[in-house]
Amino acid sequence: MSAGSLATAVIPSLGAWALRLLGRTLRVRREERAVAELWAAGTPVIYVVWHARLLLLPYLYRDRGVRVLVSRSRDGDLVSGLVRRFGFVVVRGSSSRGGAPGLRTLARAIGDGHSVLLVPDGPRGPSETVKPGVVALARMTGAPVVPLAFSASRDWRARSWDGFRVPKPFARCVVRFGDAVRVARQQPREARVKGDDSPRKEIETALREVTWRADEEARR
Repeated sequence: MSAGSLATAVIPSLGAWALRLLGRTLRVRREERAVAELWAAGTPVIYVVWHARLLLLPYLYRDRGVRVLVSRSRDGDLVSGLVRRFGFVVVRGSSSRGGAPGLRTLARAIGDGHSVLLVPDGPRGPSETVKPGVVALARMTGAPVVPLAFSASRDWRARSWDGFRVPKPFARCVVRFGDAVRVARQQPREARVKGDDSPRKEIETALREVTWRADEEARR
């Protein structure tokens, strides 16, 4: 077995073990009222979260069968192995192009009643900038886009393009869902011609807002 294959086999297991251990030490408050009605109705949604904030989400929302788009890279191999251990279903591909096979697979999953998770500034940024793939998927499916944020009162921050955040043990944490953003399933012809960017900007603003609120609440 090559070193790369060994790492792909071992690192996800160790990472899942470490996440469970860390998660049990945290004091987490969940603000889920914005999605309560959607959950009660069984409505499939498109969750969006910034790359820097996603570490604890597989542990906190495990075994729900959420579909997640993961890049076709070596890092993506490790991420796939990790999130599968928490019951997420992995779709490999890129969200940067509306016609990408990964997005079509996610669209079929939504049509079958499954929710999906997208990281709109991943896998390499720019940080906290929503790429067009989220809007494309929302237009393909009509599914509501739900902004999601995780924040901790104390954390470590990686020296990476996004300042990836790892909560410190025993930190006070907040998970907050924002109000759903609805994107018109069929874009008007005039907006298509002019290249209307307003849905992408609306999602970006909503995600920044819910992230700011989670940060404020975690500090209290």
